[in-house]
Amino acid sequence: MKTIDELLAEGVGGKRVFVRADLNVPLDGTTITDDGRIRAVLPTVKALAGAGARVIVASHLGRPKGAPDPAFSLAPAATRLGELLGGDVAFATDTVGTSAESTVAHLADGQVAVIENLRFNAGETSKDDAERGAFADQLAALADVYVSDGFGAVHRKHASVFDLPARLPHAAGYLIAAEVAVLKKLTEDVKRPYVVALGGSKVSDKLAVIDQLLGKADRLLIGGGMVFTFLKAKGYEVGASLLQEDQIPVVQEYIERAKKNGVELVLPVDVVTSTEFPDLKTKAPANPDTVAADAIPADQLGLDIGPETRKLYASKLADATTVFWNGPMGVFEHPDYAEGTKAVAQALLDSPGFTVVGGGDSAAAVRILGFDENAFGHISTGGGASLEYLEGKTLPGLAALED
Repeated sequence: MKTIDELLAEGVGGKRVFVRADLNVPLDGTTITDDGRIRAVLPTVKALAGAGARVIVASHLGRPKGAPDPAFSLAPAATRLGELLGGDVAFATDTVGTSAESTVAHLADGQVAVIENLRFNAGETSKDDAERGAFADQLAALADVYVSDGFGAVHRKHASVFDLPARLPHAAGYLIAAEVAVLKKLTEDVKRPYVVALGGSKVSDKLAVIDQLLGKADRLLIGGGMVFTFLKAKGYEVGASLLQEDQIPVVQEYIERAKKNGVELVLPVDVVTSTEFPDLKTKAPANPDTVAADAIPADQLGLDIGPETRKLYASKLADATTVFWNGPMGVFEHPDYAEGTKAVAQALLDSPGFTVVGGGDSAAAVRILGFDENAFGHISTGGGASLEYLEGKTLPGLAALED
């Protein structure tokens, strides 16, 4: 896999460099609520522009249906990228049409442009190799060189991620290189004790990674909505909490395998509950209650780990040499149910070990709850990609960079 430093050493002055970034930022209308993914690509864009390249930044945003949709425009991301770079960034209002062609043609050495949302073209995500390839051909016509730096998309077999690198000289950007280096620390020659904290809503989203971790981690801490399937699998009543009953047999098998493998599987001893899901827009007080994990009333749903569990999880993280955390412990977007996620984040900060926040909602929580991002060992930009790497899957976007 060629690195961006090798590419820069060869010289990129005057060349059109297509940077596949991940600018899939959360929006409130046209207001970006978390610009972490934009900031993550800055080192690569700055290095290329500084070396005289004509930089074309491309990304997806959201899930449009293969056609233009103003709600998913990358225009706000282009504006923010310009602010962070401290200069003008041109914006093309299409992906491979006349606006993109004109915008790229008018770039001078060292200038940067963003083209519109790649998913406005059905070829980007098509399952048909020919349709996807045809779109990749159109993208390739815009550039001379390809740089992959959108780690959050490398697990997708999409035109700009998988097919385009085959059509152009290619290299991995700084973000991709950093992400892969960190993930190798979690899968190869791991420093122990290795503790993993997993949360999020659905246990089905994490089954494959749990399956792998039962042979690698020393300790697994479970929280979030997914924990209630674990509690039910142990015979506890979970009231009206989120539950995936069809996954109970698999979870029971994992609980038994953890015992056999000597992996400490830690579940909550208490949970914060309510009779209804909180209003995340108004943040109105939700009148939470705290109950034992094995005594959730029938009319209540669990929305966070409780205070005793926070202490327990902090103690289980305190001696870790390597920590991976993916998924919030509760509905962190509401202040009444954010304490569990705060406690885990703080425990990572207090840990003397190498700490990795595994992207997605976990990374968003770190920023929204006011933690210093630089205090963690690494904050990933790709939750799904990180998990699939840990599952041992081949990621198409990484495979495409191998020569």
